[in-house]
Amino acid sequence: MSKAKTAINPTREENFNEWYQQVVKKADLAENSSVRGCMIVKPHGFSLWENIQKDMDSRFKALGVKNAYFPLLIPLSSLEKEAKHVDGFAKECAVVTHRRLVQDGDNLVPEGKLEEPYVIRPTSEMIIGESFSNWINSYRDLPMKINQWANVMRWEMRPRVFLRTSEFLWQEGHTAHATEKEAIEMSKEILELYRSFVEETMAIALIVGEKTESEKFPGADITFTIEALMQDGKALQAGTSHYLGQNFSKAQNIKFLDSDSSEKFAYTTSWGASTRLIGGLIMTHGDDNGLVIPPKLASSQVMICPIFKKTEEKEAIENFISELRKDMSHSMFFGQKVNIEVDWRDMRGGEKYWDNIRKGFPVIIEVGKRDLEKGQVAFTRRDNGVGNKEFIKTADFIKRIGDELESIQDNLYKKSQQRIEDSLVDINTKEEFENFLKAKHSPLMLGKALLNDCDEVRNILSDHKMSFRCMPLSEKEGEYSCLISGKPVVKKVVFGQSY
Repeated sequence: MSKAKTAINPTREENFNEWYQQVVKKADLAENSSVRGCMIVKPHGFSLWENIQKDMDSRFKALGVKNAYFPLLIPLSSLEKEAKHVDGFAKECAVVTHRRLVQDGDNLVPEGKLEEPYVIRPTSEMIIGESFSNWINSYRDLPMKINQWANVMRWEMRPRVFLRTSEFLWQEGHTAHATEKEAIEMSKEILELYRSFVEETMAIALIVGEKTESEKFPGADITFTIEALMQDGKALQAGTSHYLGQNFSKAQNIKFLDSDSSEKFAYTTSWGASTRLIGGLIMTHGDDNGLVIPPKLASSQVMICPIFKKTEEKEAIENFISELRKDMSHSMFFGQKVNIEVDWRDMRGGEKYWDNIRKGFPVIIEVGKRDLEKGQVAFTRRDNGVGNKEFIKTADFIKRIGDELESIQDNLYKKSQQRIEDSLVDINTKEEFENFLKAKHSPLMLGKALLNDCDEVRNILSDHKMSFRCMPLSEKEGEYSCLISGKPVVKKVVFGQSY
């Protein structure tokens, strides 16, 4: 039997990694830049980031968070104030050591060495902490809640567009509080914000939990995480929220005079999510014909593809589409307006259709001369693939569009949720753990077991290219023993391969 034709080659089953790269390319999302490890995000890809930013930003502001901006360069001396934090990023830091270029024959060369090197921010805990130490004097200044939308640099040895690039876009939030209770509650509120955004807007199901000791953010007391499962069975850390205790406030002298006139160190948090979410979107919802965008995240929920050969046909279709857009002006889904885009490019109908299929618009309709005569549109739901094209009356399409978009959103989430349910193996004995490791090449597999975060267990997992993902918050705590080491453990931990 001959292989079915697909818009993306190789398929996911044939070579998932290469499939991913081809989706990025053929969906016109991004491309590698001339700077190794860095990417150029193209308009279609950046529209996804804009929608992520817009949705998330409104949620941050609802929690009283305000946006600010901080310098790209951080003095090396500032980083040295928190050795533990620096250790976590030292190998990834890019350092600026010289200033000003001058002509030397045919070449440009740096004129002079800086008195103090600058690090291009890998994260901004230190520079924002220094600002907090100047801004916070009294308990009346607390809580302080700041976020910045920015780029960061972490020198990446094995880059992959959106998933791991040397420079990437993200948001990083930082807060300071008078009490430990307030700070922990803030980090949990952000965790819930991330969960609700990724599940509700991106339609990606998650495992929500706490990182083990070895997987915590450098300098954090507690790291909370949202973990997604990709179609190849690997986990993806999609966002983290950190309770930093007083570690950074003591390093950076973030003090305040409390209501009892005593001087205290503030309790701080930090949290971030990045363009990695776009990589997660591709690997969660994409198929062998390209990207699939959930309606809530799409810039345009409906893409109209006019198909015409003659000028008079184009004029008739223009009039039809104009009326259609008017009739759909009040169409809604999940309480928001349906956005419509028209692809007027001068290209063959089939070529235009497949290009928009690859780009993943939730609903694609084609309109040609025959469709006008019959008062219909050719209707494709992207989540159902491309073999289910339906010809429906225009009036019925207008009535159905809101329900169809809500159905697409729900369908994509349920598929993602089912993937986790089908792949998460509950392990209760050492024998089951060993059998799980032997079957590690099976697709869609994460383990959940009582394992202690010690060298012995970490080495076993590392030998199988696995790591601890998180301790799910849904797991009940108790007094247990590790299946391997026998050491105490309080709850089951999810582990598996990851990006």
